[in-house]
Amino acid sequence: MPNSRPRPRRGTGDGAGAAGRDRLVARSLQSAEHCLGAQDFGTAYAHYLLVLSLAPELKEDVKETFQYTLFKWAEELDALSRIQDLLGCYEQALELFPDDEVICNSMGEHLFSMFAKKAGADSVYACELSKTMYELACDVVAANKMETGIKLLHMKSLDIEIPKHIPERVSLVVTETVDAGVFGEGIVESLIHAWEHLLLQPKTKGENGDCGQYGKVIPASVVIFGMAVECAEIRRHHRVGTKDIAGIHLPSNVKFQSLAYSSVDTGEAVEPYTTEKMSRIPGGYLPLTDCFEIMKVDFNSLQELKSLAAKEPCPLSVPAVKEGTLDAVMVWFVLQLDDEHSLSTSPGEETCWEQAVYPVQALADYRIKSGDRVTMEASCQDCYLRIQNINILHLEHEMEVINNFTKSKDLLSLGNEAELCSALANLQTSRADALEQTCVLEPTEIALLNNIPYHEGFRTAMRTVLSSLAPEKLCQPVHTHCQDIEMNCGSGQTGTTPSTSDPFYVLDVSEGFSLLPVIAGTLGEVKPYSSVEKDQHCIALDLISEANHFPKETLEFWLRHIEDEAAVLQRPKSDKLWSIIILDVIEPSGLIQQEIMEKAAISRCLLQSGGKIFPQYVLMFGMLVESQTLVEESAVQGTEHTLGLNIAPFINQFQVPIRVFLDLSSLPCVPLSQPVELLRLDLMTPYLNTSDREVKVRICRSGRVTAVPFWFHLCLDDEVRLDTSGEASHWKQAAVVLDNPIRVNEGEELVLSVQHHKSNVSITVKQ
Repeated sequence: MPNSRPRPRRGTGDGAGAAGRDRLVARSLQSAEHCLGAQDFGTAYAHYLLVLSLAPELKEDVKETFQYTLFKWAEELDALSRIQDLLGCYEQALELFPDDEVICNSMGEHLFSMFAKKAGADSVYACELSKTMYELACDVVAANKMETGIKLLHMKSLDIEIPKHIPERVSLVVTETVDAGVFGEGIVESLIHAWEHLLLQPKTKGENGDCGQYGKVIPASVVIFGMAVECAEIRRHHRVGTKDIAGIHLPSNVKFQSLAYSSVDTGEAVEPYTTEKMSRIPGGYLPLTDCFEIMKVDFNSLQELKSLAAKEPCPLSVPAVKEGTLDAVMVWFVLQLDDEHSLSTSPGEETCWEQAVYPVQALADYRIKSGDRVTMEASCQDCYLRIQNINILHLEHEMEVINNFTKSKDLLSLGNEAELCSALANLQTSRADALEQTCVLEPTEIALLNNIPYHEGFRTAMRTVLSSLAPEKLCQPVHTHCQDIEMNCGSGQTGTTPSTSDPFYVLDVSEGFSLLPVIAGTLGEVKPYSSVEKDQHCIALDLISEANHFPKETLEFWLRHIEDEAAVLQRPKSDKLWSIIILDVIEPSGLIQQEIMEKAAISRCLLQSGGKIFPQYVLMFGMLVESQTLVEESAVQGTEHTLGLNIAPFINQFQVPIRVFLDLSSLPCVPLSQPVELLRLDLMTPYLNTSDREVKVRICRSGRVTAVPFWFHLCLDDEVRLDTSGEASHWKQAAVVLDNPIRVNEGEELVLSVQHHKSNVSITVKQ
């Protein structure tokens, strides 16, 4: 369950595959592809918006097709002179792909071009690599009657040559190729090329003359700020916080690390940071330092841009002002457009920007107190802002080092604060040795490992099922973290003693890294099968198994036993059946997994008598709320024009009725009812399921009903329930947003119509 993204395809690199993924994706996108084949691009575009909103993990799989559909639909809108609708489609697309080069940069360049022409520029040049986007840009410029003053180039800016593509150097370059970490979209490389090959020479200080005679970049500069913070939500998504999980000891030679940990070489092109809307993060955050400046970059200085890309990491040392736990360095920036105008991505600003977050890992002690210092190194390497080697320098250690330096004749040779900071940083503990196994996990996978009720609930439920099947095969609970303790099972037998009877077969087909097969393996004569794919995950599970006193051959990796992953649900052996099958039912986004009822039907045929599917059934809960935030983030409000463009009627026809990846604990909303049960999905006894149901909801507070948030209880049995909205949950929640708010008064009743069809749930309100 930790990861809802499609499994990676098999290849020579990772030795794992996803033969069944294309089939699942094709079924999910069937309506969109049918419309695409019929050249009904408007309807296809609407279907893709819905699919990507409900299943954002499919973005990379359908990105190119989505772009093609967007461009074709935009061409039709342009042919009808519906330019406002065209721009509305771009805005909707950028909500889904805010960092996409083709969509984001191209739309910005096209708008900049038209703005520049309107501002009085004699000649405007805009570059675009995508052929479809280039042709679309030509149509947009023509529709706005600007083709005589704007020349569009079908290429990257790095490939523009003078006079081959443009006749002469230009006086102004406008770009917005920045991400939450500033440099992630390649702005430094682009501007170095622009200053060397495309721009006029910059105006020197004190020099007079027409601004058209000199080169200039907008934005003119950027100042990057940081702050060390304590944040439990970041901690539980990027650091495993326990050594014992449901009786399983995690050995010290297995190191779990987050993908966002910048010092880990994963062999993949991964940003060294994650992004969060820190003003809304559940539980909030505690500043441990004052805001500090990380670096300032002058985009109008070629020398500074070149030195930025080439220079070594810069040491920083920041004093702590509060006691707490160091969890991350939060980063934002201020773009100085010119001498008067600026844009800030600070968490205190009301903006759509998120902040870059650098989780802290691999410290011996994360506690910090006032007077201690947070040390780190900042650089711009590989087109990313990197904040590396984040450490804590405790005050007593700092004083000891300073005293030693004072006694030394070499103190003055350090020369500057940067070298002193570097020396102080060397006090930190050494890195892990080469014998340790690093296991790199997604944030949701780490949050799952930290979800203790989840693992304890599964252990209890599995023990109950296995005990009912054959009590004599079941081990009593043991303290597996004690190296010298005897593992007694039943009448003096150890948990690893060979048995002539058949073992219990347990299959875990949840995606991503899962500890459940190891937990099952400690419960007695059990043959657990894991569906993890990555080699490092398999090695980590083997090491954990060995550390918990049962041979690694006890644990099997299911994908090594099957040829076609599409047929992952099959017998363990030709003459054997499963005792327990663990299914993914709820996606981390907060929605029901696609095809889960079909998978449950197959699983029921593969169970031995008395065997169980986990969870056995699922309860869906919801409540009525008033949330202006959900309303404003789901559709353009009001009838007034946006920047002079009539956007709302056109962009709102593509609005998605369900919002996902929500945190109800921090969502700005007012509850108007108590939670109510909306739906029951029974995986073991399907005849109990109904496809539609009406639920009466009593209003407990007057207001405007704008949305129906919902979440689930996964019932492993009648006693063990897992709440997807709980504080420890690795799942997010979702909400249905109403097209039109409903005014209600305390004491009234509303009727919710809940329908379930092929893993899709719809909720409508009847007045």
